This record gives sequence, structure tokens and C-alpha cells, in this order.
Amino acid sequence: MNNRIVAMEYTRGLAMLGVVAIHTGSMVLLDPAANPQLVALLEIVSRFSVPIFFFISAFSLFRQYPLEQPLDLQRFYKRRFFRVLLPYVAGSILYMLHYSWLTGDWSIWFPILVYQFFFFGMGCYQLYFLVILLWFYALMPLWRSWVRQILRQPLLWLGLLLVAQIAFNYYSSYRLKPNLANFYLNLGIEYRMSWWPLHYVFLFLLGGLVATRFEQAFALLQKHVRLLGVLLLASLAAMLAHYYFLIGPRGYTLVQAVNTVHQLSPAGVLYSVFASLFLLVRFSQPLPLLLKQILSVAGKYSYSIFWLHPFFLHYLHEAVRSLGWRLGVAVTAVLYLSTILVSLATAILWQTIRSKQKC
Repeated sequence: MNNRIVAMEYTRGLAMLGVVAIHTGSMVLLDPAANPQLVALLEIVSRFSVPIFFFISAFSLFRQYPLEQPLDLQRFYKRRFFRVLLPYVAGSILYMLHYSWLTGDWSIWFPILVYQFFFFGMGCYQLYFLVILLWFYALMPLWRSWVRQILRQPLLWLGLLLVAQIAFNYYSSYRLKPNLANFYLNLGIEYRMSWWPLHYVFLFLLGGLVATRFEQAFALLQKHVRLLGVLLLASLAAMLAHYYFLIGPRGYTLVQAVNTVHQLSPAGVLYSVFASLFLLVRFSQPLPLLLKQILSVAGKYSYSIFWLHPFFLHYLHEAVRSLGWRLGVAVTAVLYLSTILVSLATAILWQTIRSKQKC
């Protein structure tokens, strides 16, 4: 097979649509009378969306830089600098300027806060993903070494790593507290979700492993696709059961429940893993034409949508509020679709302008 796996493009597109859904759900949660079922759809069902990007990123990297070939680190890091690090710094500054202009709050530019904003991706709520991704890039020689080790006994190592990942994420999410004497160490622990790549190591290594032994891995996954589908639904059912248990018998607010049942919870880790593997197989099979077109376009422009959608979501939400509309199912659907369409249209327009300038 060639290096371009269409299923990965479709999965990237679905994941980006899921990310916008999660951030739209954050707007819905601002309403004290928010619909619990709508929140479950936006904040629980879509929860695989961020982790699966680490699977996709590793898959792409290990296809582009095969283990059988030496890795030119200087060229690798230079490419990541211009494609990710530089846009991250520039984008953070623009989002911070927008926030200060909007609120009149310029305190975020004080030295210690600048450190926090840039190191933990606080310029805008989606930017932490790039911080974690940059850590994965920085440690690429380590991941290549680990994948080589896993290839010796893949089932054994994957089983051990999955158990370790679930245990580590559980401890980090529900037990670890920033109570050290050093201020900066406490800060690093407090914002650990925004920069610790350890939370997603299993998915990253799994993506690298599948890419490295793609034909064998795909044949195995295709053989067990029904089991993958069952496990995917079972892990999602576990997340939803936990969510409804918290907002029911336990009396949690919707915000508290969503902050508890997330992608780093035990069921959330399994949901992300099974979604990554199932979608790779399912999206390699024939799909309805309209669905293919939607996923293909969303995948092609996913990086642009990633950057643009928080800006448009904010102003579209402000427009909804100014009209006095509550974020029920219909209004939320319009807000969600409008955010995607405006972000996509802006991305296409920008690419068209750039293409004409190059001509």
C-alpha cells in the first residue's frame, strides 16, 4: 500500500468534527438548565476526538519516517519548528491579544503568566494539544526505540503498556495533587493535562506500531472488526453509564460529571483505543458518497479548522446570547454547524488567496 491511507484522512475529519462538538458542549454547559442528553452527545460521545489525533499523528510520522530508515533529526526538527512550533507561538500571541482587547485584561502579559500561557497552551483552550504534540516530536528518537522494542513481542508489550496507561491516567486524573514545596513544580503538576505526553503514550506508540506493520496489523484488525465494534460500544456505554450515575444518584452537576468522565478515565482510554482501531478498518470500507465527501473535506482542512473554530464559535455564541436564545438542541445544532461552515469557508478562502499569490 502507498503512504497515503484514506481511512486516516477520514478519521482526522471525524475527529475534528468531534473536537468542535466538545467545544460547543462547553458553551451548552454554561446554561444551568442544560439538556443532559445533549451534553452527553457533545461531551461524552465525542470524547475520543482529541486522543485519536495522537494515534493519527504517530501513524503519519512512522509512515513518513519508517523505522527501517535513519531519521535525519536536524531536518525532522526543522520541519516541526516551521509547521507546528512557530504557528503555535504566533497563534498563542494572536489569541492572547484578542482576549486582552476583548476584556481589557492585560495582566496575562506579566512574565509569570506569559510563561504559563506559552508552556501550557493557555492562549486558547485548544492549544494544549499542540504543546503535548511538540513533546512527542521532541522525544521522537525515544518513541522509535520503544516501537522497535514492542515489535519483538507486540501482544505482551501492548497489554502491559495499556494496563500501565490506564493506571497512570487514573492516578493523574483522580489522585495526584500539587502539594510540593516548589512553586514551579506545583505549577507543572497543576497543569499536567496540558503538557504531559505520558497521558497519551499508549495511543501514540500504537499508532506508530500499526503504521510500521500496517499490512499485518490491518489484516488482523479487519478479521476482528466486529469484536472491535462491540468493544467500542461497550466502552462508550461504560462512559455514559458513569456519566448518568454521577448526575443521578451521586447528584453531580453536569460540569462536575463531564470533568470526571473524560478521555483519561479508564473507560475513556479504552474508548479512544477501540475508536482508533475500529475507524481505521471501517473507513477503509466503502462509505456513502456524501459521508466520504464530508469526512474528506473536514480531514483536508482539519488543521485550519483547529485554529479558526474557537474564534468563530465565540462570536457566534455571543450572537445567540444577544438574541436571547437558549442552547437547546436546535439552536446548538445551528451553532455547531455554523462554526464548522464559517471556519471551513475561511480556510478555503485563505488557501485560495495563497495559491493565487504563488502563481
